[in-house]
Amino acid sequence: MDAVFPARGLLPKKDTGADRFLARYPDYDGRGVLIGILDTGVDPGAPGLQVTSDGKRKIVDFIDTTGSGDVDTSHIATLDEEGCLLGLTGRRLKVPPDWENPSGEWNVGCKAGYELFPKGLKERLTKERKKKDWTPGHALAVAKASRDLEKWKKNEPEKLTFVDALEKEEYESRLDVLGKLDKDYSDPGPVYDCIVFHDGNQWNAVVDTSECGDLASCTLLSAYRESGKYATFGQEEMLNYSINVYDDGNTLSIVANSGSHGTHVACIAAGNFPDDPALNGIAPGAQLVSIKIGDSRLDTMETGTSLSRAVAAAIETKCDMVNLSFGEGAHWLSGFVLDLMTEITTNHGITFISSAGNNGPALSTVGCPGGTQSSIIGVGALVTPEMMEAEYSLMEKLPSNQFTWSSRGPTVDGNIGVDISAPGGAVASVPNWTLKGSVLMNGTSMSSPNACGGIALIVSGLKANGVLYCPSSIRRAVENTASDVHGLDRFTIGTGLLQIDKAYEYFTENAGAPELHAGIEVTVNQTRRGVYLREWHQLKNPSVHTVRVETKLPRILDNEEKIRFHLRLNLTNKSSWLTSPNLLLSNGERDFSVRVDPRGLQPGVHFDEVLGFNASAPSMGPLFRVPLTLTIPETLSLDNGY
Repeated sequence: MDAVFPARGLLPKKDTGADRFLARYPDYDGRGVLIGILDTGVDPGAPGLQVTSDGKRKIVDFIDTTGSGDVDTSHIATLDEEGCLLGLTGRRLKVPPDWENPSGEWNVGCKAGYELFPKGLKERLTKERKKKDWTPGHALAVAKASRDLEKWKKNEPEKLTFVDALEKEEYESRLDVLGKLDKDYSDPGPVYDCIVFHDGNQWNAVVDTSECGDLASCTLLSAYRESGKYATFGQEEMLNYSINVYDDGNTLSIVANSGSHGTHVACIAAGNFPDDPALNGIAPGAQLVSIKIGDSRLDTMETGTSLSRAVAAAIETKCDMVNLSFGEGAHWLSGFVLDLMTEITTNHGITFISSAGNNGPALSTVGCPGGTQSSIIGVGALVTPEMMEAEYSLMEKLPSNQFTWSSRGPTVDGNIGVDISAPGGAVASVPNWTLKGSVLMNGTSMSSPNACGGIALIVSGLKANGVLYCPSSIRRAVENTASDVHGLDRFTIGTGLLQIDKAYEYFTENAGAPELHAGIEVTVNQTRRGVYLREWHQLKNPSVHTVRVETKLPRILDNEEKIRFHLRLNLTNKSSWLTSPNLLLSNGERDFSVRVDPRGLQPGVHFDEVLGFNASAPSMGPLFRVPLTLTIPETLSLDNGY
């Protein structure tokens, strides 16, 4: 057996052009790009997440926006004569004499470990702690109770007196109670004392992971963004954590990941393995900010509060882009959190990439926000021949295809839903507490960071060469250069499979064109983003729909450029059932009408787009798209068997 394992299929880079791009531009490997990972949190000790390709710290900050790691440390304590503090657990905490605290005031609190630990870790620890601390003693007690009962039965009198019956019942009850105690066993987990103090320069904190007050054996931490230090709860737990201090020492935030998902996502986007580059993520030179939105207390569920705080954290830490591999099914396409997500792209220039959802293959299964917000690049999940061989051990390679579970468009308001697609599976690092180095995961949760890392390569090159870009121009470049995959429709793959090298060339060829950066918002019939007709009353007659096109110029263009800006557009479509104007002049807001005539169409799904091209530079591809979808139902009759 001399076959070489197809390692390139473990974290796919070929089909998106990432390998070609890095071969041509090795220094544009994500350097200078900061990616916010909005997820379950990232493990700083996981393989591949220590340094970038140029030696910088891989993760620059850890932030918990869920509040699951918050500790109330508003209680003030002072040292006694022996240099000890009385912790809130009742333990005496010995403070090392070299810890400087000019104020003499120590903020103390306590935290239940199981409020911090991921579900999988809690399950493992509960089993291990029961086996170690409970089962031996319980087994001895059961054995003794069984022996006592058997001994009594050997001498059981033929005729039981009242006292004899009580004695027998006592022995039998002991076994019953011991059995119920074992069945109802519940482990509350460890409880840690927490101490916060200011050394005159910065806030410091320590978690008493010794659980006996031996603070000298514990790791003294300050904010990770300043020190780069983290600690672990112990060799059994292997759960790494960092800290932040808020409210003048009255709140300690213990930042630990709530699941393996976020670490896996981070490694796909930007993992770096200096000793084995074949394992690298897409953008090994990029740096990361871990923004935890998955609440440890809610089995990694996100909340509106955690998402709102996460958006603020992405702005505060000056992320260039964020990846959100989270989402839900949704009937409503607007709301406060979604408005914030739109705001960071339009007002702060942060490119937002998100998973489209895993509820396919039915139509209109895209999730929120990845498939429902025009400000976000929603990514579907493709499986490639190399992935089939290396990740799934198929006996034969098949052509590339979309995963069946990858969500499909259109959205309920007519938008296409899936913007682009990328490989939706990878073998990548997971947190140390899993006691594994890497695992295979698949989902649009994996395709999103693959695309995010790919876009980070593009941004890295643009930054290195001083080329202006914004979220609108990023979207336009990746959509207009994405490649078709045979047999896949627009609802499935979006505009196509991401092509990193071609998108970068698109930027270099059109860098001087202001229309490259123009954000063009499409509104249909005042509230929708496309036309989606599927009810009988909508399809029995022709209908006319009003399209409003509004141009929004980004802040990267100066005022003189904005004054000179104007668009002369050619409008095109392919279908005979759709009629639209041929020309459009747009210098701000402009309306036009389209006519849809579904009469005579065969049952099934019919799709077309009105594409708006710059009349003076049609090679740039469409500057905007108006999607139209008609779902013609089957007629029920005896002839067709319905």
